[in-house]
Amino acid sequence: MSDFTGDMAFELDSFDHKILDELATDGRMNVTELARRIGLSKSPVQTRLKRLEQTGIIRGYRALLDPVRLGLDHVAFVEVRMTDTREAALSAFNAAVLQIAEIEECHMLAANFDYLLKIRAKDMRAYRRVLAEKISTLPHVGSTSTYVAMQAVKDDGI
Repeated sequence: MSDFTGDMAFELDSFDHKILDELATDGRMNVTELARRIGLSKSPVQTRLKRLEQTGIIRGYRALLDPVRLGLDHVAFVEVRMTDTREAALSAFNAAVLQIAEIEECHMLAANFDYLLKIRAKDMRAYRRVLAEKISTLPHVGSTSTYVAMQAVKDDGI
């Protein structure tokens, strides 16, 4: 089976997929336990892990945080329409978005608007401040439309 990552394709076998499945469930699992679960010895698992990391298939490891317990339970999705969609304008917008902590996700879309942002804030007042002081001032933003999430049916955390 061939998987595509970046601009290079890598062959992943069933053991590679088992490693990825196990780590997606528990990224803190030690190599000895991982080897036991997938049915290989420790050394080949370490080699496979290193390859998966070096090829960028495993991009990193992190703790999943509960945003509600952190007081960040207000989620809004924002459609952004750009005034300019030439490459320089898009690059400037993309670079500026990376500097705003409250923007949890940013996706360029093929739609009747240009970007969809997922914003996480403490409450509506904090969101309004982010919208007015940060999002609306991003390069080449023409207009925005906000949709407030009422409930997260599936959310893997931040």
